[in-house]
Amino acid sequence: MRNKIKQLLKKEGGFTLVELLAVIVILGFIVAISIPLIGNVIEGAGDDTDAAQQELVIDAAQMYELENSIPAEGVSTDDLIAAGFLESDFEGDLTVTKTTADGKTTYEVD
Repeated sequence: MRNKIKQLLKKEGGFTLVELLAVIVILGFIVAISIPLIGNVIEGAGDDTDAAQQELVIDAAQMYELENSIPAEGVSTDDLIAAGFLESDFEGDLTVTKTTADGKTTYEVD
């Protein structure tokens, strides 16, 4: 009985070097696959942010147009901030131009 207890106590349940290396290789594959996917998500978020910012500037220009006329060279974000249609902490130097053709008005952001 004592011998069996001693044998159980002496037997250590650690991992072998091969098992540890296998886990490291598997984790390496997971990281190698996930890094490009995360990069695509970040890039897509930047594109969505740019589109939302352009929509915000166009909306501000349309509100500006209700009180003023948009000149031929367009209205800049600085003009929209000065008129109170954009917040003063807005980042970006964009210009909105208005084009009317065939009774249809379009706004473009440069």
